[in-house]
Amino acid sequence: MKAIVARDYGPLDQLDYADWPEPEIGPKTVVIDAAMIGVNYPDGLLVQGLYQMKPETPFVPGMEVAGRVSAIGEGVTRFKVGDRVGSVSALGAYAEKVAADESAVMPLPHGLTDEDACALMCGFGTAHHALKQRGQLQPGETLCVLGASGATGVAAVQIGKAMGAKVIAVASTPEKQNVAKQAGADVVLGYDNLKDALKQATGGKGVDVAFDPVGGEGFDVLSRSMGWGGRLLVIGFASGTIPKLPVNLTLVKGYSVVGVFWGAFTAKEPKANADNMKELIGWYLESKIKPVIEGIYPLSEAPAILKRVLGRGATGKIVLKP
Repeated sequence: MKAIVARDYGPLDQLDYADWPEPEIGPKTVVIDAAMIGVNYPDGLLVQGLYQMKPETPFVPGMEVAGRVSAIGEGVTRFKVGDRVGSVSALGAYAEKVAADESAVMPLPHGLTDEDACALMCGFGTAHHALKQRGQLQPGETLCVLGASGATGVAAVQIGKAMGAKVIAVASTPEKQNVAKQAGADVVLGYDNLKDALKQATGGKGVDVAFDPVGGEGFDVLSRSMGWGGRLLVIGFASGTIPKLPVNLTLVKGYSVVGVFWGAFTAKEPKANADNMKELIGWYLESKIKPVIEGIYPLSEAPAILKRVLGRGATGKIVLKP
């Protein structure tokens, strides 16, 4: 089969579109013929050796896949050949066939497309966990989303609205701001004079929950714009800069800084994660949320697509097709 192979850690253009052994069918294993493969920001970090996890090389990157079951291993009881399914795993998704443990596979209902399923898994899964478990967002609260045109940012805007919040979206260009507006944001801002704009947008009360996948200067502004009892959610550092927090601000303003690591959450709290996915799919089927799919590209173009994602040149979700 064909796959994207990282033969060693290095620049994205060193990724190889090449033949790769088909996955072995072990006990409790489900083999999926990939219809759509999700692209995520951490994929590009991983292949460069810049992520928390460093698998042995060579390896096939990629976390999300949606498709049909083509084979099952001994002991698999929840799925049969031909079922439409989605799966999230640490590695292996950038390939024509993907093997996953049965526990990491979920059925896809009629009405949920393969590309939207990919978006719901990591991007919407991260945003949902962040706002629900970590941020404990409540109806009527004010949510500020940085990077609001990216895959997780769009998800946070839509989920925030589904949870009853007033959503302030922040994006860098008019095009990206329009994406955030179309996603349902109540207020859309740029990064210029952001502190003053947030003060005006919140009537001087500050932000209740902040969703920050960007870091850098944006985090610095948020750290000074939080309301009393607020929760500043640390999602990632797309700016390339890991910020430092003047902890006296948390004391004076009485807010919390909360880390969000969705991958660890799925491993440590699988039942809560499964409940989250059921809620997300329910919202999707009720048209309360709808992923923004920027485009579907051939699997062979993964290196160029990852460059664009890491360069913050993408809006919404990008999906690969074998």
